[in-house]
Amino acid sequence: MFNALLLEQSGKDTTARVQRLKQEQLTQGNVLVKVDYSTLNYKDALAITGKGKIVRQWPLVPGIDFAGTVLASEHPNHHIGDEVILTGWGVGEQYWGGLAEKARVNGDWLVPLPGLMTTKRAMAIGSAGFTAMLALMALEKAGVTPAQGPVLVTGASGGLGSIAVRLLTKAGFEVHAETGRMQNSEWLRSLGACEIIDRTTLDKEPAPLESQRWAGAIDAVGGRTLARILSQTKMHGAVAACGLAGGVNLNTTVMPFILRGIQLLGIDSVYVPKETRILAWQRLQDSLPKDFEQEADTYTLEQSVAVAHDLLTGKVKGRVLIQP
Repeated sequence: MFNALLLEQSGKDTTARVQRLKQEQLTQGNVLVKVDYSTLNYKDALAITGKGKIVRQWPLVPGIDFAGTVLASEHPNHHIGDEVILTGWGVGEQYWGGLAEKARVNGDWLVPLPGLMTTKRAMAIGSAGFTAMLALMALEKAGVTPAQGPVLVTGASGGLGSIAVRLLTKAGFEVHAETGRMQNSEWLRSLGACEIIDRTTLDKEPAPLESQRWAGAIDAVGGRTLARILSQTKMHGAVAACGLAGGVNLNTTVMPFILRGIQLLGIDSVYVPKETRILAWQRLQDSLPKDFEQEADTYTLEQSVAVAHDLLTGKVKGRVLIQP
C-alpha cells in the first residue's frame, strides 16, 4: 500500500484527496520508482482544481514530473537503486504521475540523475527548469547572443520564468523580467533581472511592428503578450514560446518575420528525445546556485490541493516541491 493524491470525476466536478492505494492499481510500465520528490506545476494545478482539461483518464494520480529511486525494473538501462528523473511523456495527464509515494512508468521515459545532483535539487528544477533550459538552448541555436541586446522573460515570478531569469543571467545575457506581481521586483532583481516590466504594459493589442526592444525572449504567457513581443523583437532575434497562461490565440502578422527576420521557436518539453534531455539536465546541474533547492517551498501531499488553488490565483512565488 502507498499514499497518493487521487483525482476522481463526479459529474463535471473534480475531487482530489489523498488515498491509500494498492501497488497493483498503478498504471502499466516496466520500472517501479519510489518517489522522493515531485513538484506542483501550472498544469498540475489545473488538473487538481478541475479548471483545465488536463486529465485524459479517470481516476488519475497527477504530477507531471518526479525524481526518485528505482525499486524494481524490467528495463535494461535501469536497475534497483538507480536514481532517476521523469518529466513529460503524458505522465500526470494520461498516465499516473508523481504526486504519490510510488510510480510505475516506461523506462524509456526516465533519465539518470546527474552525478552531482540530488533528487531534491532535480525537482526544485523540475519540468519548469527543464523547459527553461530547452528555451535557452533554442535561443542559442537560433543565434541569439548577449552582444545583441537584452532578452525578455515573461511570467518571471513563476517557476519557469524565475529559473529562466537565472539561466539567462548565468549565460551572460541582460535580462528584462515581465511580471503581473510588481511586489516581486526586488526578488527578481536578486535573481539577475536588470529591468522589471509590469505585465499590463505588454498585454495590449500590438501594431504590426513596434520599436525594437529585445534580442530575444522566453515567453510563458502567450496570447496578446506574445504577439506584442514579436512586434518588438529586434532584427534577426528569436522568441521561444513555452506557455499559454495568457491564452492560446496568437493575433499577429507576418511583418516581424519577413521584415526583421525574427524566429518564433516552439518549445516542446513533453516528447523531447532522450539525448536532448540528458544534455539539458547536465547543463542544469552547473547553471544554478548550489543552494538553489533550499529556496523552494516544500509541502506534503495533503497540502498540495490548497497550494494548487494558491498557484492559480497568483499567491505562489518560485518553485513548489511536494514530498510524498
